[in-house]
Amino acid sequence: MALEVGRDEASFMLQAKSMGFPAPKSSKGSSFMAQIVLRVFAAAFSLAAICVMTTSSQSIILLGFNINAHYSDSSAMRFLLVTDTIVCGFSVLSVLFVYCLSWSGSDLKYQFCLFLHDMVIMGLAVSGCAAATAVGYIGRYGEEKMGWMAVCSHVGKLCNQMMISMVFSYLASVSYFALSVMSGHKVMYE
Repeated sequence: MALEVGRDEASFMLQAKSMGFPAPKSSKGSSFMAQIVLRVFAAAFSLAAICVMTTSSQSIILLGFNINAHYSDSSAMRFLLVTDTIVCGFSVLSVLFVYCLSWSGSDLKYQFCLFLHDMVIMGLAVSGCAAATAVGYIGRYGEEKMGWMAVCSHVGKLCNQMMISMVFSYLASVSYFALSVMSGHKVMYE
């Protein structure tokens, strides 16, 4: 009788730890694969954003002058390029870290470090996207009250390339949001 009560308590504790949902046996393998795939996606999306941004330029003739427009003319776009580069680099490093972590076991200290890494990189990615979006919005639509005119009517090709680059950057930040949720879940419930 005492043995059955002990088993029931142990079973109850395991279920309480997993919030009432017993984890399937293959959850570690699928969690590992999801971590790797999302990190590879983040690296690929940020690399695509870098490639689109660095190859974007447009030359126009305005009032008889030849004007070359580049992404580097905007500090917000340069900031987005730097954040995308950091996200890409740290995504590749984190793939290696997660792979090594899978072999060494899941120590809570390493899981917490991975959670902090994911949160910091997600914050960095979102800040770069937000800055570029604000400047891109002004470039596309202008701001009448401030007297800033829209420039995308003159350099539409450049603006479209910047928008594509920002979409890739947002996809990388969404990947890191999902990674942050997964890492947070691991730290809290495993």
